[in-house]
Amino acid sequence: MGKDSLTGDQYHHGNLRAALLDSALVVLTEKGVAGFSMREAARRAGVSQSAPKHHFGDARGLLAALATRAYRQLCDRLESLELAGLDARERVTCIAAEYVAFAGENRALFDLMWRMTQFDFTASELAEEKHRALLILDRSLRGEDAEPPAHDTDPALVPSYAVWSLVHGYTTLALEGAIDSSNPDPLNSDLLNTMLALLDVSGPPRKSFP
Repeated sequence: MGKDSLTGDQYHHGNLRAALLDSALVVLTEKGVAGFSMREAARRAGVSQSAPKHHFGDARGLLAALATRAYRQLCDRLESLELAGLDARERVTCIAAEYVAFAGENRALFDLMWRMTQFDFTASELAEEKHRALLILDRSLRGEDAEPPAHDTDPALVPSYAVWSLVHGYTTLALEGAIDSSNPDPLNSDLLNTMLALLDVSGPPRKSFP
């Protein structure tokens, strides 16, 4: 069997897919989304150029799988937070801090996660993990006992979208050097907490989505 076989000497069953994702992350980190190459990811994994096609189809499929893994990692981190006993504002502050930390530690992945034109953003597994992130934030705002939203345009989600927009916007601007450029680590600035304090995270939404 060739070295790109799932049962070959280099890889056991199921390991090739993970190895390709790992090598893809290396390429993504070094070259960014614009310079990403599935051929280079295969070379880094030590397999033939055709090996990734069996698992991902093309570069868009490989990037979608990598983005899905990124969302899953983010969600796992958010769900591991100890939020019991905190009020809504404290929970949101913890969620925001972890979101910012993930972005700072995984900048290439964080950038990829929002490149909707680079892969199928509606792929079922990817959409599921993205929705999971929204629900984690929503539970932190409305509490574990709150009725789950009926759909992604449920008016109950308005506060969650507002918080997510603020935190994501701040994180993106900070990573690009547009916020507090004199600070060697703008992601750790007190500015985000000050901005979050301006939001009413306890009141009901005032209007429905159009």
